[in-house]
Amino acid sequence: MVSKRKVSNPLALAVMALLFERPMYPYEMVTLMRERGKHETVRLRYSSLYSVVVAMEREGLIVPRETVREGRRPERTVYGITDAGREEFRTWLRELLREPVKEYTQFAAGLSFLPGLPPEEAVALLEERVRHLEEETGEMRSSLEATMEQWKLPRLFVIESEHELMLREAELGWVRKLVEEIEAGELGNLTEWRAIHSEQSPMSTGKGGEENDA
Repeated sequence: MVSKRKVSNPLALAVMALLFERPMYPYEMVTLMRERGKHETVRLRYSSLYSVVVAMEREGLIVPRETVREGRRPERTVYGITDAGREEFRTWLRELLREPVKEYTQFAAGLSFLPGLPPEEAVALLEERVRHLEEETGEMRSSLEATMEQWKLPRLFVIESEHELMLREAELGWVRKLVEEIEAGELGNLTEWRAIHSEQSPMSTGKGGEENDA
């Protein structure tokens, strides 16, 4: 059973994970998240992070530890995680790892209405998606390898990026196969599929959009 979160923004999970390591101030959190590539899995904006930090402090999940100033920079508040925050972090993390959740993706929505386009156009669009996925997976793999090399990170700390890459590569292979099946007529009768759109053609109606009785 999924618990009701005190602060449900995924950034809160990231903040607790960072403070689980050690106390730090918000700008340091942002920097570390970017260095570790966590912004690829959790949407990161400094303004949003600040709002989440305020909400987490209000809920007693984190507390200010000290205020520091470096040179002429503004004062920075260093936060630490509370016992309640540690428990919230672990409970949330356990749920995320244990319980599959239905996710409504835009691609799945498009696939569900695929017959709304002629088969030739559907194939062309899916082939374009294949090209995008090929480019994206190549960039993701290079970025993952570069991050691990630059920061000397073991796989344990980048497995979410590895998971995302695996999903994209699986999708790439599946879409390639889907294109082949459409072209071979294995997904459904192409003549019937085309007929859906020939019936909707402007040629099948008379002037003013009314049916031609001639």
